[in-house]
Amino acid sequence: MNTKVSAQARQTKYCYAIKNALARCGHATNSALLDELRRFFPCLSATTVHRATARLAARGEIGWAPDTKDGSMRYDANLQPHDHFVCSDCDNLRDIDIKNKLLPILGSSIADCQLSGSITISGTCKNCIK
Repeated sequence: MNTKVSAQARQTKYCYAIKNALARCGHATNSALLDELRRFFPCLSATTVHRATARLAARGEIGWAPDTKDGSMRYDANLQPHDHFVCSDCDNLRDIDIKNKLLPILGSSIADCQLSGSITISGTCKNCIK
């Protein structure tokens, strides 16, 4: 994937700040990014964050992650193909690499279909088990 930004692509200080914040946390909603960035930009609006994340996602500079339990979009700093584990209790999301291990098993269960895409597994994380 070519992550070069064209000369006309709008790259604001907020785009840089969003990418940096997302790199620190891995996955985040617009709301979480807004909360994080308001520490540095107190007057930042939710609309600005929404527009910037939409622009960054459309350009492939940030990825999409599985939605939250309440249906909010979540973004992903990891642009490489990967899968996710989501906690059913706290909604925490982790990157995992399980697709290549599961494809042979799933393929034998669905013999006449071609499998593609990422896999999201849900369960209870170790913090919520305690």
